Amino acid sequence: MAFESLSDKLQNIFKGLRGKGRLTEDDVKAALKEVKMALLEADVSFKVVKQFIKTVTERAIGQDVLNSLTPGQMVIKIVNEELTNLMGSETTKLKLLPDNEITVIMMMGLQGAGKTTTTAKIAGKLKGSGKKPLLVACDVYRPAAVEQLQINGDKQGVPVFAMGTNHKPVDIAKAAIEHAKKNNNNVVVLDTAGRLHVDEDMMNELIEIRDNIDITQTVLVVDAMTGQDAVNVATQFNEKIGIDGIIITKL
Repeated sequence: MAFESLSDKLQNIFKGLRGKGRLTEDDVKAALKEVKMALLEADVSFKVVKQFIKTVTERAIGQDVLNSLTPGQMVIKIVNEELTNLMGSETTKLKLLPDNEITVIMMMGLQGAGKTTTTAKIAGKLKGSGKKPLLVACDVYRPAAVEQLQINGDKQGVPVFAMGTNHKPVDIAKAAIEHAKKNNNNVVVLDTAGRLHVDEDMMNELIEIRDNIDITQTVLVVDAMTGQDAVNVATQFNEKIGIDGIIITKL
C-alpha cells in the first residue's frame, strides 16, 4: 500500500515533467522538491532523502540534460537510476562455510516481523542449493512458536530440532549443533525469540547465544511497513549484537 501510494505520487510528478518541451533549472528543482516530499511522506529517512535529492539535482541540472530534446525523460531516467542505486543493485548472499563444516545462522527480529516464516524459507532455499539445513526452535516464549516452525519446516522439507520450552535457548542451540554433527547437517538456522519491542532480556539472551556458539552469520528480519522504527531497531541490534545482514519483509 505504501509503495503504491509513493508510486502514484511519483507518476504524477513525472507526468508534469514529460509535458514540458523545455525545462529550466527551476522546473527541475520544483519537481525534485515534490519528489522529496513524497519520499518523506513514505517514511524514508530524512538523511537518505537529503543525499538522494542532492545527487539527483547535481546530475539533473547539467547542461546535457536541460538542452536535450527530451529533458523530462532524462530527469526521470536519472531519478530511476539513483533510486536503483539507493535500493542496492547487487545481489548479496549469505556467507556459508564449506560443506564439511557447519554454518550457523542466527535469525533475529521483533515479533510480527515474519522471522519464523522467513527462517524456514531460507532453510528451504539452502536445501534447494544442495545444502543440508537444520532448523532450530530457540523461541521458548511465544505460544506455539515451536509448532509454527515445525509446520513451516515441513512445508520446506527441512527437519526441525526442538527441545520444547523448558530449556535455555543457548542450551537448545548447543544441542542442535551436536545433533547436526551426528546427522550430517551442514547448516544450522537458529530461530530465536522476538519481543514486541527491543528489551534487555531479549538482547542478553542473544548475546549469550552469540558468545557461546560459533555463529557464522547474524541476520535481522525487519518489517518494511514500520518505516523509521525498523531503522531504529536495526541500529539497536547492530550495536548490541552485530548484524551481518538484514531481510526486509512485507515489501
